[in-house]
Amino acid sequence: MSDSVPEELTSGKQVCAVMVTYHPDAGLPDRVERLLLEVGALVIVDNGSADAELEMLEKLCSKAPITLVANHANLGVARALNIGIERAIAGGFGWVLLLDQDSTIDTGMLQALIAVCAAFPDRDRLAVLGAGFRDVHRMETQSPGAAMGPPWEEVESVITSGSLIPVAAFASIGPFRDELFIDYVDIDYCYRARARGLRVIKTRAPLMSHAIGASTRHSVLWTDKWTSNHSPDRRYYIARNDTVMLREHGRYPRGSWALKSLARRLRSCKRIVLYEEMKIDKLKAVAQGWWHGVRGRLGPRP
Repeated sequence: MSDSVPEELTSGKQVCAVMVTYHPDAGLPDRVERLLLEVGALVIVDNGSADAELEMLEKLCSKAPITLVANHANLGVARALNIGIERAIAGGFGWVLLLDQDSTIDTGMLQALIAVCAAFPDRDRLAVLGAGFRDVHRMETQSPGAAMGPPWEEVESVITSGSLIPVAAFASIGPFRDELFIDYVDIDYCYRARARGLRVIKTRAPLMSHAIGASTRHSVLWTDKWTSNHSPDRRYYIARNDTVMLREHGRYPRGSWALKSLARRLRSCKRIVLYEEMKIDKLKAVAQGWWHGVRGRLGPRP
């Protein structure tokens, strides 16, 4: 079999889960126990959690088959993912499942993903299989059309959490970009995969519960408005990295990508002003992120 062709996936034991932690909550052990019933191994990469949190992780990792990599500093999500995937590859795994620390998988998630892989007609070009999810803040119900057609749909990108990635595709696409640090590292990876002629799909059915920020709903006349309530730092990375994505992957002539990004930033600022706390700090973060994105300044926020 060519190195560029994924090995056939028949069992969750062929999969190594990779989880990045950063000040995890007390519910993490329960989520990890659920996960270990589905996968062959787990690599936890911690990005500088406090001593008490590290103690909890070390206690968890005293149980095989869990490996803990403690970075003792926040190296960013992208670098932590790459470290975890490198450990999975060194362990001989052909597939990795990426998960956020606050995602809760459904029982049978891996078997559902395996079934989708088996049903997908172009497995040799599969880059990422993303798991559909329920947003714990919105708790939207599955649409009637989700049960129709194949169990998967082709998409531009999927979120990091719940992404099943063949190691062969990862070797071809290249690692997550460390300089993005956090936010849009998954989108950039999917864009690069599709640029190479590979395919990105996700399950139609939700297979886990996951939170996008700390979303809240606000009723305005006859419509509902949602806002994510991300921290100032996250607002910075979202503004900066979205601008970078528009510049690198968009098709906007004569620098109009910057104006497109600016319009998006103004919309996010409107929701910050209307509905969120820490307004000044967040507005400053958005402005700084947009400007650094325009200038191509990457890495951790200064």
